[in-house]
Formats: sequence, structure tokens, C-alpha cells
Amino acid sequence: MRRPEQASPTEPPARPPIILGMTGASGASYGLRLLQYLLDTGWPVYLLLSKAAQIVIHMETEMQLPGRPHAIQKILTEHYRCAAGQLRVFGQDEWTAPPASGSAPARAMVVCPCTTGALAAIANGNSDNLLERAADVTLKEGRKLILAVRETPFSAIHLENMLRLARAGAVVLPANPGFYYRPASVAELVDFIVARILDQLEIPHTLLPRWGQREPESRSLLQ
Repeated sequence: MRRPEQASPTEPPARPPIILGMTGASGASYGLRLLQYLLDTGWPVYLLLSKAAQIVIHMETEMQLPGRPHAIQKILTEHYRCAAGQLRVFGQDEWTAPPASGSAPARAMVVCPCTTGALAAIANGNSDNLLERAADVTLKEGRKLILAVRETPFSAIHLENMLRLARAGAVVLPANPGFYYRPASVAELVDFIVARILDQLEIPHTLLPRWGQREPESRSLLQ
């Protein structure tokens, strides 16, 4: 019987991929900035885009993505200048893709931005597309699932779905940036949310100062 190939003892173990799902909520820049940071720091990423997410990306940024996953993968690989194979993009009907099975290892999954529709589907275990199935797999395997919900105000239905997911082990992380560090640009507000997601993933970063590490300037709010 042929033995499985083993990595060289001097070769570091490969990092498990992070699954990033993007839905059609406003806030495409959150997901794209997170994608950029993960790729820049060497993390392999499985990207799952809904059709609505592609529309919102075009509406809110200068990026226009083609319809086919392989074409999207090619464009984003070139755009972010990542290593070949570091980014893999899957279509919503690719049921044989690794994120569809718990036997395929993954470090965690992030849905950013996450619509309340996707929130409801995941809370009820619908698994009608690859993104929902991947989230369901992440929960059942006991891996970290982070949902960056982007909506306001929340209805009682939204809140009940969030509570249900929190009880199931998911991290509900609404895209509500803080202002205590006095951001000077929209990009800094985006980085605030990305930084909080990276904290949950336990990935080191220096996107914003930690609480208490930088003294705010003394100035009146009336100025």
C-alpha cells in the first residue's frame, strides 16, 4: 500500500484557508479591504461572492468583476498581486468546492458584508447556495464563523436571528465603526471593522491603535 506523502520536517505546515463570503449588503469596501489584508499577509483565501455582491462592488467601488468565478479569480489575483493559487474563487452552485464539506480544513469563515437575508438563511440552516452551505459547515465543525452584518435599524426578526446564531457559536460583528481614535478618512473607518475581524481571527495587525495606546488630543467638540 502506498503511504501518503508527508511534508518535509523542515517545511512549515501550510496555513489553512480562510473562507470569505461577500453578500449584497452595502459596505463592499469592508470585504475587499479584508481580502487585501489577508492576501498581503500570506493567507490563502476561498472567496464566495453572491451575484448581488458583484453588483454592489461595482456600485460602491471602481472595480467591475466579470460573471465567471475563474475570470474573477484571475482579475483579483492580478489586482492584489498575490501568489498563484493563494486566492480561489468559487461560484454559488459549485457544490464540489472545498468549503461545501467539513472534511476540507479551513481556519474560519467570515461573511463581510453580511445581509440580513444571508443572516436569516444561515440562522435557519438553509444551505441553498455555497456561501450558506459553507457557513453551515463552519458551525457544525465548531470553527469560527464571523458575520459582519450591515443594516440599520434592526427588526425583531434580525435580532432573533442574531441571537440564534450567537447561541450556535457564531460571532455577530455588525459593521459599526468607532470614533474614539478620531479617524480622518473613510478608509480608517473601514480599517476599524477589518481590524476587529482580524482580532477575532487572531491575526496580528497594526491597522489602528489599541485602546489606551494613543492619548487623544484635548479639543472641544464645539471647535
